Amino acid sequence: MVSRREVLAGASIAGGVATIAAIGAATQSLAAESAVVTAPIAAGTAFTNEHKPVPLPFAAGSLKGLSEKLLQSHWQNNYSGAVKALNLVRGRLSAALSDKAAPPYLYNHLKREQLIRTGSIVLHEMYFGNLGGSGVAGSNARTRLGKAFGSFDTWESEFRTIGKGLGGGSGWVVLGYNAHLNMLENYWLADHASHPADTTPLLVMDMYEHAYQMDYGADAAKYVDAVFANLNWEVVDQRIQKVHV
Repeated sequence: MVSRREVLAGASIAGGVATIAAIGAATQSLAAESAVVTAPIAAGTAFTNEHKPVPLPFAAGSLKGLSEKLLQSHWQNNYSGAVKALNLVRGRLSAALSDKAAPPYLYNHLKREQLIRTGSIVLHEMYFGNLGGSGVAGSNARTRLGKAFGSFDTWESEFRTIGKGLGGGSGWVVLGYNAHLNMLENYWLADHASHPADTTPLLVMDMYEHAYQMDYGADAAKYVDAVFANLNWEVVDQRIQKVHV
């Protein structure tokens, strides 16, 4: 860096004064730019919404083959943990957006977390929501799924197969209605962020190991049996009717 003494030695007094003035102005400008206020921008619910955990729609100790300890841990640690994380991320997004010095790729790390946590919350709430029943499908669901898959048994076979195939890994199995294609399909989801576009979940099964390891270890097939024994087909049927399949 050129010192004040060197500048004055190599230029006239007038030139030196002008140079110093320019350096001072540039320094003040840089200081002003680095002092940008990073207070959160004014925002609507996209930035300020705080989600509240939805209680289990059944008594945790009432399900067949899925222990109270497992369900409480799943609800508190995995689902409620995602709720807390999403609320934290939302609180950071507004402040990060107003920070002009922050590179966009850092902002997108927050957006990625927002996507993952949102998917986890929605899928967990759908999953818990379709448990707590007798496991016996009513005539309407059997008819709708039979029409879409050739037979109800074919639907069930594929859904179970997808679940078993995810054993030991992570992901979800989802019976969904794709409004764009106007059809019911079973979907394999690798994670919380890979849901098909324009698709409404109708029946959801969590295949992350946290959903069954405490009760069944690595035996995902027994867990799938337990889920089917506790499916609340009344809830599933209501979801199906809402999409007018």
